Amino acid sequence: MKQINRSLTMHIWSYLAIFLTLILALLWILQVLFFDVYYEKRTTKIIDLIAYKTKKSYINEDTTFFDKLSYNNNACIQIIKDNVTVYSSNGTRKGCLYNVDENNTYITDFINSNKTKKNYKLINPELENKTLVSAIKLEDNTYAFINASLEPTDPAISIIRDELIFVSLFIYISSFILSYFISRRISTPILKINERSKEMAKGDLDTPFNVNENITEIKELADTLNYTRKELSKINETRKDLLANVSHDLKTPLTMIKAYAEMSRDLNKDDPIKREENLNIIIEETERLNLLVNDILELSKNESNMNELNITKFNINNEIISIIHRFDYLKEQEGYNFIFNTDKEYTVSCDKNKINQVIYNLIINAVNYTGKDKLVTISLKEKKKKLRVEITDTGKGIKKEEINKIWEKYYKSEKNHQRNKIGTGLGLSIVKSILIKHNFNYGVTSTVGKGTTFYFDINI
Repeated sequence: MKQINRSLTMHIWSYLAIFLTLILALLWILQVLFFDVYYEKRTTKIIDLIAYKTKKSYINEDTTFFDKLSYNNNACIQIIKDNVTVYSSNGTRKGCLYNVDENNTYITDFINSNKTKKNYKLINPELENKTLVSAIKLEDNTYAFINASLEPTDPAISIIRDELIFVSLFIYISSFILSYFISRRISTPILKINERSKEMAKGDLDTPFNVNENITEIKELADTLNYTRKELSKINETRKDLLANVSHDLKTPLTMIKAYAEMSRDLNKDDPIKREENLNIIIEETERLNLLVNDILELSKNESNMNELNITKFNINNEIISIIHRFDYLKEQEGYNFIFNTDKEYTVSCDKNKINQVIYNLIINAVNYTGKDKLVTISLKEKKKKLRVEITDTGKGIKKEEINKIWEKYYKSEKNHQRNKIGTGLGLSIVKSILIKHNFNYGVTSTVGKGTTFYFDINI
């Protein structure tokens, strides 16, 4: 069955219309089908109450009491003693049995029954309406008969029923109109948000979602979309920066590869030593390209959750020593100094290869930004059943307002992209994605002019 699509306005209007129809239908069902039943039950309770008060007050009260009791409850009271009527309020109430005497069938029946209480349902010959008679024995040879109509006899009730028809029609029509305007009032801001969302989908990330409404859900929706717009703007900006930076890092080695290849071909083809130097540079730049491509692929896999963690137990001290040895060429050729501080051996449980990559990338970052002393310190510190790994440099530090931005791809405090001494500029982004995947706490502390410490915590 094909589903019919309708506008939000029509949906809201139709739901309100259906609700209104059900309410009016329920009102008429109660009025037409159950009103007489309710009226009869209520009248029966009143008659029983009058009978109780009549019996209790018969000896001590005069006829004025029975007149008030009859008048206030729209009922009739007749008291018979020794087969003679000694009190009757029949002439003052509507819907009662008129012109009754001691020879009435129900009177004779009750007197002869020797019961203390009995109810009769009769048809009033005057009004042809159902009437309830409650007969009670007051004392020997003294009886009271209380009767009242079981059907509404007040003309006001008929008037109310007639008015109900016109009132229902008025409410039905006016409510349909009102529900339409209510539906428009609710749907209009949502439709505006929808139109603005289409513009955002086409690339307009500058215009905010402005909704001047006091409806909480609509305001929250607008706030959420504004937050989404800002995040998309950041992603768009990051994408542009990433393309620019990757293009720069690709262009530089490609330019050098081309230049040194041409030199080897045209200028140094007869000089083996120069040709050897040129080929070595070409190889280095090719390795840099390969490293950049691998880092981009690694970052993409981590962010798309394609890489599953391979959790194993291993000695992290040995892994750090092995990683430091990979930088021996920097110690020998450029005078870098790597210090490893720890007070004991630690065994941890995590993905060894990925945590090695985290430590390696953080050391590369420290190498690129350390001070003139070219010192990089790696430390292991035990804190509350967690092992904190710290990598510290002695560089110029990071400003407080830039701390949270350094994990972004290619982020630099200077806007002009500079080539890293080693690495690709994606190292901290890879570190962040790996540590998040492990659910490890991580962070950075820095003092401007003194240096920076990157850290992360491993469960032990």
